[in-house]
Amino acid sequence: MDWLAQWWDGVELWLVQLPVALQFPVVMIVILPLCLGVARLIDRVADWGAKDKGAVVEEIDEPEKVPA
Repeated sequence: MDWLAQWWDGVELWLVQLPVALQFPVVMIVILPLCLGVARLIDRVADWGAKDKGAVVEEIDEPEKVPA
């Protein structure tokens, strides 16, 4: 795992030394897809957890419409 830490330190040092005008697009290209993927994963897990597999969905009767 030492190689991973050294690689990460090199990437971090490279990124910090870039001008801010280049840091922003580089970070957005990496962070946006990563955050989108995590958000989708959380959404799917929440949807899966919210489903009650034993529950029966009851239909609600709509009130009768009165002509105007």
